[in-house]
Amino acid sequence: MSSKTITVNRKAYHDYHILESIEAGIVLTGTEIKSIRNGRVNIRDSYAKPEKNELWLFNAHIAAYQPGSYQNHDPNRPRKLLLHRDQIDYLSGIVNKKGLTIAPLKLYLKRGIVKLELGVARGKRMFDKREVIARREADREMERSLKRKA
Repeated sequence: MSSKTITVNRKAYHDYHILESIEAGIVLTGTEIKSIRNGRVNIRDSYAKPEKNELWLFNAHIAAYQPGSYQNHDPNRPRKLLLHRDQIDYLSGIVNKKGLTIAPLKLYLKRGIVKLELGVARGKRMFDKREVIARREADREMERSLKRKA
């Protein structure tokens, strides 16, 4: 099972506690696929939202494919996500009842097909973010001091 990571949403890991993750397919046009294969995609500020018993990805920017002609796509259009019905119902219920959000975590190619890893997420508070940054800095400082002694 070969997979090639195109992009990772590092901001989602910083801003949210990821409770679980789900793999989803995504409906794309031909020029979008070519642009994704070139790595010209940004999922940093995007989110997934259930609408009319379907799951949609909003604010994902897939740059226009330069050699494309009049058939080029709109870079910020909403894109339908492909999941099983029970997965869509489960995610819709979680988002509506518990006030969680669905954040895209990673976009990758799996056997030549574009897949999106979605995370069910709860927002972090500011002190949580500061705590993570302080822990990371302390770990770096510890590593530096160990390297100096060795």
